[in-house]
Amino acid sequence: MAGQIMNLLLFLAISAYGVYLFYKAVYHRYLYIKMGKPSDFRIQSKGRWGEFLSQVFGQKKLLKDPKSGIMHIVIFYGFIILQFGALDLIIKGLSKGKWHLPIPLYAWFGLSQELTVFAILVAMGYAAYRRYGEKLARLKRGVKPSIVVYFIFTLMFSVVLSLGFERLWLGMEGSAYAPISSGIAAVFSGISPAAAEVLFYICWWAHLIILLSFLVYVPQSKHFHIITAPINIWLRRSTPVGKLSKLDLEDEEAESFGVGKIEDFTQKQMIDFYACVECGRCSNVCPATNTGKVLSPMHLITKLRDHLTEKGTAVTGKSPYVPEFAFSTHGAHALATEVQSEGAQWNSEGITDIRPTLAWQKSTWSVQDKAPEHLNLIGDVMTEEEIWSCTTCRNCEDQCPVGNEHVDKIIDLRRHLVLMEGNMPHEGQRALQNIERQGNPWGLSRNARAEWSGEVEGIKVPTVKDQPQFEYLFFVGSMGSYDLRSRKISRALARLLNESGVSFAILGNEEKNSGDTPRRMGNEMLFQQLCMENIELFEKYGVRKIVTACPHTFNTFKNEYPDFGLENVEVLHHSELLDQLIQAGKLNPKHEVKERITYHDSCYLGRYNNVYDQPRNVLRAIPGVELAEMARSRENGMCCGAGGGMMWMEETSGTRVNLARTEQALEVNPTIISSACPYCLTMMEDGTKMKEVDDHVKAKDIAEILELSVFGGTPAERNQGLELEVSK
Repeated sequence: MAGQIMNLLLFLAISAYGVYLFYKAVYHRYLYIKMGKPSDFRIQSKGRWGEFLSQVFGQKKLLKDPKSGIMHIVIFYGFIILQFGALDLIIKGLSKGKWHLPIPLYAWFGLSQELTVFAILVAMGYAAYRRYGEKLARLKRGVKPSIVVYFIFTLMFSVVLSLGFERLWLGMEGSAYAPISSGIAAVFSGISPAAAEVLFYICWWAHLIILLSFLVYVPQSKHFHIITAPINIWLRRSTPVGKLSKLDLEDEEAESFGVGKIEDFTQKQMIDFYACVECGRCSNVCPATNTGKVLSPMHLITKLRDHLTEKGTAVTGKSPYVPEFAFSTHGAHALATEVQSEGAQWNSEGITDIRPTLAWQKSTWSVQDKAPEHLNLIGDVMTEEEIWSCTTCRNCEDQCPVGNEHVDKIIDLRRHLVLMEGNMPHEGQRALQNIERQGNPWGLSRNARAEWSGEVEGIKVPTVKDQPQFEYLFFVGSMGSYDLRSRKISRALARLLNESGVSFAILGNEEKNSGDTPRRMGNEMLFQQLCMENIELFEKYGVRKIVTACPHTFNTFKNEYPDFGLENVEVLHHSELLDQLIQAGKLNPKHEVKERITYHDSCYLGRYNNVYDQPRNVLRAIPGVELAEMARSRENGMCCGAGGGMMWMEETSGTRVNLARTEQALEVNPTIISSACPYCLTMMEDGTKMKEVDDHVKAKDIAEILELSVFGGTPAERNQGLELEVSK
């Protein structure tokens, strides 16, 4: 009896100490997060349940990679089930085997526990194989990433060994309801009950110590996501995905704009840091990482997390590690001075390869003999090259199973560079200056904006002054107005709208840049100026419906202009309107277009606005078209490389993103690479020229292909991409 009491007291003392250490580690990280700018969590927590349940308990995002997803589901639900078994085992140990959980059909409960242990061991074996057998590039290897594997394996073995020795100790017969523990008992059948009791308590205490050690380890590692990921998903944005925050540029009390130090991030953004599981799914799909740029979305988050933890420790005086005596906290993680200026060395023979970037990140990020409070966020933690490599495609966010948002952090860093330091790559600065002066990135005359409209065959493109009772404002955009190749899209769309009987008009030379490029490049001031001027213009002419062929303009008008006063205006992308007109019978694609077409998804049309089917519907409606999907398409389609202002900047490292994307398109042997974005069209056409296949593989917008089918044309004209003659 005395031994039983001693066992109980020791159990309570060790458990209490473990829980205390866990609380301390979590609380200290909570204090670090409190350093960030306040977030209104009450607004963010409204209307959460559906998506929360599907992502946390349905593991929806994880199943984007089915093998990994199924493995994780087994482990996730296995641990939930085993918590009842752990409680049952604790009761058995404290009661000397006299009691157990009062569960009906207890034998079946025991069977479920043993089968769950087996399933988890199999799942963990597969997890280890993916990391060390398949050697997936996105997964980190080494002691630290493998600690959890050791924890779980030893935890599972301690459970079944305890149950096996319990059977020998208490003289229980073998049972089909306890296949694993009965097998273990059979192996050790020669030992006495007294020896079995000793071995039971050794395994019982091992299970408890491992369980508590795991509990304490969790908040000090990437496995903190077990706690923070559900919180992060619950607090995810309720506004349209990818929508950027509005800066109050008139706030006289604001000391700076954007993010120049870690405390400038919001508390919600900081929760992202601790939710990261380091699965590498984000970097695995990132166009920058895949083509040898130094940016890796996973390392963006983990480096910011390390810096927050270390600076938080310095500011609050609260160590992140418990027990403190077991850890050295000298120095801080920072970029190694001697290598931070060197880019990733691209030497891959494949279309894409994330390994050079991951190797660069690993080699440059290490503990330095520096005080964390003296480190510069931009320079010591993140390089400018990383910040300017992002195409803002959001593929990282779409893949992230814990709801992390990477793009807004990069834009916030750009905002600080541009607004506070006047720092931007030269080509980007020139494009923004041209937009500010002439309303377009090339600096061409404002008065030349509507020149394209005089080139449309057979119709006059009316302005809002010519036709004040228009239904749709056709917002042409800078690419569609000035770029010679993109003008063909504008002319094709104008002909199709005219043919359908839709009443439309353009702003003509009054049209201004939408502001998407300045905003994504961090110049919020220029964006807001253009935004307010455009809204004033829309109100002046009573605009109620807008159609545009540019997904960037479409996204900005639809999702971001409402923050600045745009109300009761329906915004459509031309793929949506063309699909509607075909469905309504107002456009009749009657001429065959015998082409094998692969469609490239624009990021701002697809991932930002979920427009995937409409462009494909347009192509499927055209007789003769054979539609071939690329390996990476729809939600996982790879960026063309032009978003986030990269259209106007040079790629100086690795291989070109548009070249990689073109090679992916060429894998399905198309005769036409189609798109629904002037940026994408430019990048894909450049890609075909770089691959020297432009003589037999053309890049065309869906409006141009539909124009071929509606109005007809000769095969030679189709192959050469010339202007079509209207059949008389």
